[in-house]
Amino acid sequence: MESITGALGPLFLLILLGAVLGYWRWPSDTFWPHMERLIYFVLFPAMLVGTLATADVNQVPVGRLALVLLGAMALFGLLLWRLRGWLQLTPAAFTSVFQGAVRFNTYVGVAGAAALHGSLGATTAAVAVALMVPVVNVMCVASFVAAGTLGGASVGKSAMALIKNPLILACLAGIALNLSGVGLPGWSQDTVELLGRAALPLGLVAVGVALRPAALLRIDRGVLATNSVKLLLMPALVLALTWILQLDPVSRDVALLFAALPTATSAYILARQLGGDAELMAAIITGQTLLAMLTLPLWLQLVS
Repeated sequence: MESITGALGPLFLLILLGAVLGYWRWPSDTFWPHMERLIYFVLFPAMLVGTLATADVNQVPVGRLALVLLGAMALFGLLLWRLRGWLQLTPAAFTSVFQGAVRFNTYVGVAGAAALHGSLGATTAAVAVALMVPVVNVMCVASFVAAGTLGGASVGKSAMALIKNPLILACLAGIALNLSGVGLPGWSQDTVELLGRAALPLGLVAVGVALRPAALLRIDRGVLATNSVKLLLMPALVLALTWILQLDPVSRDVALLFAALPTATSAYILARQLGGDAELMAAIITGQTLLAMLTLPLWLQLVS
């Protein structure tokens, strides 16, 4: 359990560093919007390609893992849409609540899985990333389209927003490289890995830059709904599904870990790019990261 807490702690400290930089407006007000685009279009995709292109999936029950993770994600995504009227949120705020409930922090998932089960845990986590990232990005971008935050875009333009999503394209490229056996030959592997390593720390700092302390005190139906789904209801359902489908202990632990993770730092980037409530998104990410330092060890201790 200490390995999970140790993985989350540095993330929160990087967000706090970003908050300090944002408070002092360093290096300038115009610097961070450009940095966000670099993270969203280059660094995060590189991290995904590097992970998926070299993963060995022979020992992972891919089908049952997909049923557990994607089934739970789809169920709670639909539930939130059913409750949209009751939540009484603006379209931009609802997209942030939606992202907070269904997205997950890839770095913490892979690091936690490796800490719990070594190389097999890391491989299982890579498969989970391959399964979940394309689906969750389609769900989230579709939520922006349906909520109308993209403006008066036509159906064709909305579809193009999904097709051109760099995270989805990165997952497809990584899977294609893996299945073809090409992988990342020569210097390309080291280059992609170096780019990917930069994604997480810069993404977390960017989240902190936009953080507003007052937003952390915001307690409304949206915040309560997204935190309840992400940190309590989602892992409870996934745990039940792993028991029903009789997943092996490693796959069970990784599935539970990914279900209980705080939402992804890239959710903030997506909120800024597609018209979501970025300030609320930053507060959700920070709040969930802090709360997950308590809930993650409890969930994993429950199955241990």
